[in-house]
Amino acid sequence: MTGFAGKVAVVTGAGSGIGRALVLALAERGARLAIADWAEDGLRETEALLRARGADPLVARVDVADRAALSAFAARVAGHFGVVHQVYNNAGIAGGGPTIAETEYEAFEQVLAVNLWGVIHGTKAFLPHLIASGDGHVVNISSLNGFMAQPRLAPYVTSKFAVRGFTEALRTEMLAARLPVAVTVVHPGGVRTGITRSAYGPQGAPIAAEHLARVQGYERRLFRTSAEDAARIILNGVERRKGRVLIAQARAVDRLVRLLPESYPRLVVSWGRRMFGEW
Repeated sequence: MTGFAGKVAVVTGAGSGIGRALVLALAERGARLAIADWAEDGLRETEALLRARGADPLVARVDVADRAALSAFAARVAGHFGVVHQVYNNAGIAGGGPTIAETEYEAFEQVLAVNLWGVIHGTKAFLPHLIASGDGHVVNISSLNGFMAQPRLAPYVTSKFAVRGFTEALRTEMLAARLPVAVTVVHPGGVRTGITRSAYGPQGAPIAAEHLARVQGYERRLFRTSAEDAARIILNGVERRKGRVLIAQARAVDRLVRLLPESYPRLVVSWGRRMFGEW
């Protein structure tokens, strides 16, 4: 028996990347699953993988930016299983390329709607059910960019800093009220998923030449951790009820930012120029 056997776990962004890896790892550990994603094809592929392993997930196409849709999903999950123990607010999109001066307001709104409001919606919709379970857990996925800023990623960086703050505030509230809900913020770094390429254009579309070298450099030099390894690290942290989980490069970057909070931005810019030329 593990800390997951028989538990009802909800995962958003389950159609690919870390979300899919989390779902499969939870199934292996005996969890009962409710999975959601806005991308129908990826969601159904994940469902097929689960059913091939003997799991029987509740599956829903949900846009986490839609508060009413996510609230309805939470009610459906609670009604189906009778209880909810864990929610993994994993759904996210990238947002980068232009500078802040060049970025349209709509780009900020789109990224914040999914990355921040999706986490807020998922947390608030499921929190009463998690409290009622007597053994709840909220897991919110931030990023290495939840404590380190980079040029040309402002919408994404803004959303992930906010996810960190929101999650840590929630943890203080659960502790202060002595409620039976653990809270974990996850900061992945260097995980091989499709999110970096999606920062520079629609999925499957060619990346503009001025960004291609940067993306390829990231993939070649930095993205060395598999989604499966990331999921294992996350679940190990959840089982230990850790408040903070750092993955791959996030550990070293966290130390750097703590040591040099004033000067790290200069180091980030210098490093980027050495790797890619001018930002």
